[in-house]
Amino acid sequence: MLDYTPPTQDQLLAIRVNAGIEELAASEKFAAAEADLVEAIVDGVGQFAAGEFAPLNRIGDLEGAKLENGVVRLPEGFAEAYEAYIEQGWNAIASPEEFGGQGMPFTLACNVLENLGSANMAFTLLPMLSVGAIEALEHHGSDAQKSMYLPDLVSGKWSGTMNLTEPQAGSDVGALRATATPIEDGEHAGKYLIQGQKIYITWGEHDLAENIVHLVLARLPDAPEGSRGISLFIVPKYHVNADGSLGPKNDVRCVSLEHKLGINASPTCVMSYGDNGECVGELVGAENRGLAAMFTMMNNARINVGNQGVQIAERATQQAVYYARDRVQSARAGSPDKNPVAIIEHADVRRMLLRMKALTEGSRALLYYCAGQVDRGTLGDENAKARGEVLVPLIKAWGTDIGIEVASLGIQIHGGMGFVEETGAAQHWRDSRIAPIYEGTNGIQAADLVTRKLGLANGDAVLSLLSEIARECSDEPALVALAQDCAAIAEWMRDEASLDDKLAGSVPFCTMMAVAVAAWQLTKQAQAVASGDAPALAQTKPVTTRFFLDRIVPEASGLKAGATGGAELLYELPASAFA
Repeated sequence: MLDYTPPTQDQLLAIRVNAGIEELAASEKFAAAEADLVEAIVDGVGQFAAGEFAPLNRIGDLEGAKLENGVVRLPEGFAEAYEAYIEQGWNAIASPEEFGGQGMPFTLACNVLENLGSANMAFTLLPMLSVGAIEALEHHGSDAQKSMYLPDLVSGKWSGTMNLTEPQAGSDVGALRATATPIEDGEHAGKYLIQGQKIYITWGEHDLAENIVHLVLARLPDAPEGSRGISLFIVPKYHVNADGSLGPKNDVRCVSLEHKLGINASPTCVMSYGDNGECVGELVGAENRGLAAMFTMMNNARINVGNQGVQIAERATQQAVYYARDRVQSARAGSPDKNPVAIIEHADVRRMLLRMKALTEGSRALLYYCAGQVDRGTLGDENAKARGEVLVPLIKAWGTDIGIEVASLGIQIHGGMGFVEETGAAQHWRDSRIAPIYEGTNGIQAADLVTRKLGLANGDAVLSLLSEIARECSDEPALVALAQDCAAIAEWMRDEASLDDKLAGSVPFCTMMAVAVAAWQLTKQAQAVASGDAPALAQTKPVTTRFFLDRIVPEASGLKAGATGGAELLYELPASAFA
């Protein structure tokens, strides 16, 4: 597998142009995010990822995580790399300063994850889940809980997980059965006995951190049925004493690890709570408000999963370009020189490579635009907050779809060797395939777009975005047409379509929206480069942007029929006729 080379210049361009880091740094909250420091962070984490995480990517895939006597063991080198990660402070980039974090914008946290994930997606899930736990406790934990748990979570000394899914409760979280019973007396009075089983718990057990802080959804006695009766609990692997030291092990264990298609170095655990009736947890926030608390971390978690699409796309593109330059096969069609050439000289290989590069850069532009809007939302900009909420399903769904498409094209460019595991091209596809599934399937993201997000400000959050695209890109007729089609579909869904019709067209509409926003943000990059920004990209950026506008935007426009076709045809066949 090829080494990872951080795309530092393209990342910095996206951070400047799409996230608008200079404007963020003008605020008191993010004043430390000055240009020199931003460049140092992006360059530093890129080099760290390439040097520490990337060499373990192939090892982790081949050897994987192993459950031994109740403890998950990782391959050699993981513990040392994680310790180096903690020592350099990458876990703390955007965490609150009062608990040891650096208080930087979410935009820079996205860059940390992008570099680490391109280097080693499976390993990077460990800090990614911890960041989510930090966010949930920061917003919903008591002062005592914050003081007890956040400093070590922020440093990376402890890690965090989120426990939602149960065998009978997947996308329908309201069907969960885990219970929480109040403890009336004794040393744990005021806390709760947790009992139940959770599945698909990423990094639910491992030996890299001293403690694991599980955030677990469970039901109190007499709680309302469905999602309205769910509460959130802190369940540490080891009890934490009043002075912050670790006490005895809690009654929680990893029952087994899932055998998966990819991300083999990430232990996906079946977790059992309270086998002996002694699993103790603490309530986070109000009773029966657990799902709302969990969704605090879910929005950014979904952006981070969209980021994984960018990560894999970047790594797969780098490997495909290297192979296409190195692999010699056949003369170039129509050339008088009949000597064989590197396959990068063949038109269809060029098409695939340029598509990979354009999709990667487009998804990155969308990622950092979304991150910048989230940061503005934390500064009190309500319009940016609403726009960020609209962008979340776009980057999560389309970004992860792009990860799969680009990884698949990478395999195709390798030819038969792409189907052979030793090249590593197949690993990129296998790793990427989970991203459209977890943190809410891409179908759920699209449904969220056409129901909740389309209803924000009576549709204006979506329509104002599309109007801005059409106005600013008036010299790009294909993009204007796409934006106008999206606006017409949005109005139809808002005013006329039945719920079934909306849901039937939600996925193609989500793709159309994402492509429109990504194209718009790429044009901003191209304009900046034409004005002298990022001179290292002066040759490539105009070409990748033009390819996106001329090839990918028209493809997205072709999805209009699917977005507006309605649900009637989908239900003409009875369920029994599909087999």
